[in-house]
Amino acid sequence: MAVLSDPIADFLTRVKNAGIARNEEFTAPYSRIKAELARILEQEGYIWGYEVIGEGVQKAIKVKTKFSAEGKSIVTDVKRCSKPGRRQYVHSSEIPVVMNGLGISIVSTSAGLMTGAQARKQQIGGELVALVW
Repeated sequence: MAVLSDPIADFLTRVKNAGIARNEEFTAPYSRIKAELARILEQEGYIWGYEVIGEGVQKAIKVKTKFSAEGKSIVTDVKRCSKPGRRQYVHSSEIPVVMNGLGISIVSTSAGLMTGAQARKQQIGGELVALVW
C-alpha cells in the first residue's frame, strides 16, 4: 500500500470522484480531520452522511454521496488550498467567498475545523484547507 503525502486531498478527491462515477457511497482510511471534513460536508448538505467503521488500525470512514433530483452530484468540484508543501493561512477578513455563496470554504482554526462563514462570523483566521462547490 502506498503512503499518501496528502491524505486530505485524497479524501476530497474521493468525494468528487464518487459523485462523478455516481457511486452511492465510498470508503476512505479514517482520521479525525477526515471525520471533521465529512461532518462539515454533511452539515452543509454536500453528502447524506458518514459513519466510522472498523476498529484500531483498520478504521475507515464510509461516506454516502448526495445527488440532485436530476441525478447529478451535489459536489461539483473541490480545490485543496493549503498543501503539505505550501501551507496557506488567512486572516478572518481574507477568507474567500466561494462562487458568491454557492460553495463553502473550510478553515482549520484554533477552535477546530469550520466553514469560512463560521470563521468570519467568529472573526477567527486559520489555515485555508479547501474550497467545495
